[in-house]
Amino acid sequence: MKKVVIYTDGACSGNPGPGGWGAVLMYGQFKKEISGGEKMTTNNRMELMAAISALSALKEPCEVDLFTDSAYLCRAFSENWVTNWQRNGWKTSGKKEVENRDLWELLIAHTHKHSISWHKVKGHSDNAYNNRCDELARGAIAGCKAKQNGVK
Repeated sequence: MKKVVIYTDGACSGNPGPGGWGAVLMYGQFKKEISGGEKMTTNNRMELMAAISALSALKEPCEVDLFTDSAYLCRAFSENWVTNWQRNGWKTSGKKEVENRDLWELLIAHTHKHSISWHKVKGHSDNAYNNRCDELARGAIAGCKAKQNGVK
């Protein structure tokens, strides 16, 4: 199985508001950057979309080290929140509906295809790849805002 390193980040201008995500995928000497955005979304949705989009870009099952500055994303897998949500009918420990279920289900599907190790990194610090993902996400937000204002 190929070993791939992925860094992801999501961002929002207002929460909710225009949002963007960015990811850097690395395999050997190869590096690929991807990004995207939505007109009206939340920061958490963009964090999830970054991971989903990066994993979707992989053409075959891989061993993945996925780095994120999102405690929400990382802890959902490392602390088995996702497993508990599924077992509890997609309810939180407080008996509320799990937010972003649609995206969590997409991510879970990727965990069946790839062997993923989740890693939490400090955001907005000295990690060049995390900082690059933030730049990509903020660039996608700018693109969404430009489209909203009629700029092509």
